[in-house]
Amino acid sequence: MYNPDTDLLFPGRVIPTLRDQRGETWQRLVAHVGDAEAESVEYLALILMMARLDGCVSCNADSYRAMHGCTACARQTLKRYRGSDEDLVGLYRAAKSDVETYLSRKR
Repeated sequence: MYNPDTDLLFPGRVIPTLRDQRGETWQRLVAHVGDAEAESVEYLALILMMARLDGCVSCNADSYRAMHGCTACARQTLKRYRGSDEDLVGLYRAAKSDVETYLSRKR
């Protein structure tokens, strides 16, 4: 089954739709990253964090998640996440550090 909202990894186009899924801390993070350039470390870090959280690597075309699309998967993942918004920000910071480390090796 093909769903036009399904990508190989978490798509950045979904970021703005996630703003109202959590509390104020999460909303500030999404607003900040949403204003960043697509090539920025912040933008890439949120994509990496969400790809890890959503389990994008294990998703395949026949999976329930793929059939419903990336937007629905990400929203459901955030709703089911049992940690706090601060925990999500911590995951974001870890992903940002990983992106910065990777990019520094490439230069």
